[in-house]
Amino acid sequence: MACSALTVRFPGGRRRRAVFKRNESVVKGLGKAGLLPAGVGMGLVATGTAGRGGGMAGRSGGGCGAACSPVCSAGVAHRKGSKQDVDWGKLIGFAVAAWPSLSFRRDEQPLISYDTERPAPVESKRPPGPKPRVVVLGSGWGAVSFIKALSHEACENYDFILVSPRNYFLYTPLLPAVATGTLEERSIVEPIRNIVRGKARYIEAMCSSINPEKRVVVACYPDDAGNDKACFEISYDTLVFAVGAQNNTFGVEGVKEHCFFFKTVEDAHRLRRHVSVCFERASLPQTTEEERRRLLSFVIVGGGPTGVEVAAELHDVINEDLSRMYPDLVPAASIRIVDGNDYVLSAYDRRISHYTGAELRREGVELVMNSRVKAIGPGAVTISRSGETEELEYGTCVWAAGIAKNPLVGQLQEVLPEQGHPRSIVTDGHLGVKGSSGRIFAVGDAATIEQGQALGHADELFARAAKGDNGWLTIKQLRNVLSEASTEFPQFKSYERLFKCYGCQMREKCPMSPVADRTFSSVLAPVEEVAGEGARRNAISREEFNAVLHKIDSQLRPLPATAQVARQEGEYLARLFNTGSMTPGEDLSERIKAFRYAHKGQLAYVGEDKAVIDAPGLGPLWGIAAGLVWKGFETYSQISMRNKILVGFDWVKSKVFGRDVSRV
Repeated sequence: MACSALTVRFPGGRRRRAVFKRNESVVKGLGKAGLLPAGVGMGLVATGTAGRGGGMAGRSGGGCGAACSPVCSAGVAHRKGSKQDVDWGKLIGFAVAAWPSLSFRRDEQPLISYDTERPAPVESKRPPGPKPRVVVLGSGWGAVSFIKALSHEACENYDFILVSPRNYFLYTPLLPAVATGTLEERSIVEPIRNIVRGKARYIEAMCSSINPEKRVVVACYPDDAGNDKACFEISYDTLVFAVGAQNNTFGVEGVKEHCFFFKTVEDAHRLRRHVSVCFERASLPQTTEEERRRLLSFVIVGGGPTGVEVAAELHDVINEDLSRMYPDLVPAASIRIVDGNDYVLSAYDRRISHYTGAELRREGVELVMNSRVKAIGPGAVTISRSGETEELEYGTCVWAAGIAKNPLVGQLQEVLPEQGHPRSIVTDGHLGVKGSSGRIFAVGDAATIEQGQALGHADELFARAAKGDNGWLTIKQLRNVLSEASTEFPQFKSYERLFKCYGCQMREKCPMSPVADRTFSSVLAPVEEVAGEGARRNAISREEFNAVLHKIDSQLRPLPATAQVARQEGEYLARLFNTGSMTPGEDLSERIKAFRYAHKGQLAYVGEDKAVIDAPGLGPLWGIAAGLVWKGFETYSQISMRNKILVGFDWVKSKVFGRDVSRV
């Protein structure tokens, strides 16, 4: 049987080497065969050097003595007070290998390394030398998705450091449920150190500035912000910029002073406490009816998914839980949503918007649409609607109206050329920051991808499509050029099928024809009869082609600032590192495919266990069944198994026992 060599190193640098067979039955056989000195185990127990492990060695008659093969041998040395010449270092090394559960005193823990049976080292694609350092700023969806998607090989080839003042990841889509006690705060957060373990180092610090020329970031511990002496520099070879965005007040007076924002777990905690305060104050005997109605009036500014879900969760907690504790107060409670659009969830399918509006009204939520907030005072929101000014009294005002530029974005824009976006850092199709020489990448809410304008290439595209024809393009040629150029101009993809229907010979039977007609009624020139009576023109001129491109370009929209976008961007960037495609400062445009966002759909909770789902290919879904899908999806999408279990348990707990409305 083959032997294995074991090296044991004790505190102070003392090293011992022993040769053993890692099998307890072999050890017993050696003792019975007389290859181990008699009484070695008893001597070990008597001295107490190895504790429980020594007792086990004594009972098995084990030790390490005579050679077990010509190649593998171990001697014994004299020890004062012992009846046998025993090398205790070798003996302890043998015991450690034979019984892995052997315990040592804290100051005598050996550090063990095997000389045989080592796994073959992973072949690295990185050239010899120090690892390139990759600094990641942020701990939101973009940064965490990037870290989680990194492979083991990538982490061996690069030195990843994550810097963020927030030492946890927050699952933001469920903040409205936390604000009303449906879920607990710690169920939707995960410590960053759990996420980066084995992949990256974490530094809890706030980045105050970036120097792209020197390739360093300046950061300090959050409590030391503003103290330059407490700041330190971190050098980088590649920087991943994922700092997110801030709440946008749109310059409305009084928002910061009187409104509850809805972006952090602290915001949800404050709202949860404030709801309890309002009901307790309203229940006081000296509170007037007018004051009671004001205290129990909830105004949500913003009719997007966040605003709708906050209103839905407030309705649920008031009618399902607070109604049992304050039965006399519930009739005085009111919820209003204020938005400047015609419908709530205006970015969703119009049928979903109509359903959500009808459902909220049925639940008693008042929708104040086509209204602009002018100012927010201590107890009233001033709005402008149809040219008239109106005041809405409130006891709680939640601001969920949009996001604004992070201050670090502005600082980086000042030191980089080609940056002028009002809210975000501009990147190319590979998420590389424009003007950074391939050293900085940006993902998430802090970034926006530059979208090429097709109109600037109109002559080239027309010549490519016409192929020498006399100044006209048939609908078929137009469709072909849109398809061929869709890689360079992704905005063409959504129009390709509609153009196909527009030129379809069976257009009367084509289900997409009405959509195509509505879409291109203002794009393509009106259908005229030319070249004979009853003939239908099936071509467009160069001027009309330019008009088509201008109309398509005008429909360009930046990617939405959602968790879904940030997650896909982070995973795309991680794949570049995983495949070894990332070299600091290298241009990726010639050999790497650009990032393409794949929209997976949108979900929103609308109250009373109902939800709406806008999923591509499935169409709009709503109702209780959609509510079950929503809960399942939000539970499954948690960042860790611990979060999945906690969130699932909270759903069941709140349904069985009700929400906890204690103010803690």
